[in-house]
Amino acid sequence: MTNNASNEPVQSLSGAEWEVMKVIWERGPSAARDVYAALPEEVNWASKTVKTLLSRLVAKGALDYEQIGNSYLYRAVVERSQMTRHEVRGVLGRVMGAAVSPVLANFIEEAELSDKEIGQLKKLLDSKRRELRAAPKKGK
Repeated sequence: MTNNASNEPVQSLSGAEWEVMKVIWERGPSAARDVYAALPEEVNWASKTVKTLLSRLVAKGALDYEQIGNSYLYRAVVERSQMTRHEVRGVLGRVMGAAVSPVLANFIEEAELSDKEIGQLKKLLDSKRRELRAAPKKGK
């Protein structure tokens, strides 16, 4: 039952909901008992809690389900990258308004980046610069 035609999450996810989504993203379609079994030990939730979280994620449009016999098979409706973008936009909007540069600078200063990761970031920035230069100028 997909209630999320655009594949864009309607609401942000709680920390607990992220834990459940990580299991679904890693394992693929899963029954509640499989999600429960795959959660890290430190989570220590009751099975009923996991079922409640799955229901919330369906209501938010992050998961879909299919009934198979007496159980439900849950699958992700949104990709991890889509949800991450959604969450990052929300954080940027709340913390910095439209100013992205200070947030990125802080992430880069605080993160322990490998040489490979620095190269990937440089490629992303170079690509953005090319897009910006190729975009038609407003007012011309």
